[in-house]
Amino acid sequence: MPVFRPVKALGAVLLACAALSSAPAQADDAASFLAGQSKTCVKCSLPGAPLKQKDLAGDDLTGADLTHAVMHRAKLGGAKLDGANLTDANLNKTDLKTASLVGAKAENAMFYGSDLSAANLSGADLVNAKMQTALLIRAKLDHARIAEAMLTAVRLDDASLQGADLSRTNLVEASLRRANLAGANLDNAGLVGAVLREANLKNAKLTEADLYNTDLSGADLTGADLSGARLTGAILTGAVMTDVKLTGTLMPDGTVHD
Repeated sequence: MPVFRPVKALGAVLLACAALSSAPAQADDAASFLAGQSKTCVKCSLPGAPLKQKDLAGDDLTGADLTHAVMHRAKLGGAKLDGANLTDANLNKTDLKTASLVGAKAENAMFYGSDLSAANLSGADLVNAKMQTALLIRAKLDHARIAEAMLTAVRLDDASLQGADLSRTNLVEASLRRANLAGANLDNAGLVGAVLREANLKNAKLTEADLYNTDLSGADLTGADLSGARLTGAILTGAVMTDVKLTGTLMPDGTVHD
């Protein structure tokens, strides 16, 4: 046993030295990034960073701490933000086309009027995010947490939201043409006036959802749960309703389904 003690002690010293050396390195990376001298800032600490209107297209901010950062009107097209912390960040009217935000944390973040077309937000945390009028055409949001978010008049045409949590989310007048919402949770979601033409809603949960005047023409609702939902004025022309649960559902004609 005594033979191994020096080895263990040496290992502990080396680990401590590595930890001490990494902190200054990350600080240097953050300083270079903020000065516009570097496009890579992996796991950098940038809380509250003033990045308004900055050109950050293609930058690598994987795992960076960007809580409360101001990125209003910034250019982040093709940027890497996988695992980044964007909690309470301001990304209003920001260009995020084709950006990667896989597993990013963006709770309470603001994306009003932002362009996230073809962006990858799979597994991202967007709880209570403000995304009104944002463009998410062809975006990937599989298994993302978007509960209680504001997505009024958002464009999600051809987007993938398989298994996403959209419970209690405001999707009033949103466009979800051909969107893939298979297995998504839309419990108590507000979809008044939304367009879901040819959308895939197989096995989706739409319990207590408000679908007043919603366009579901050609949508596939196979196995979906619409118990307690409001379908008054909804358009269901050509919709596939196989094995749909309609217990207590307010139907388009005003009657309540048994």
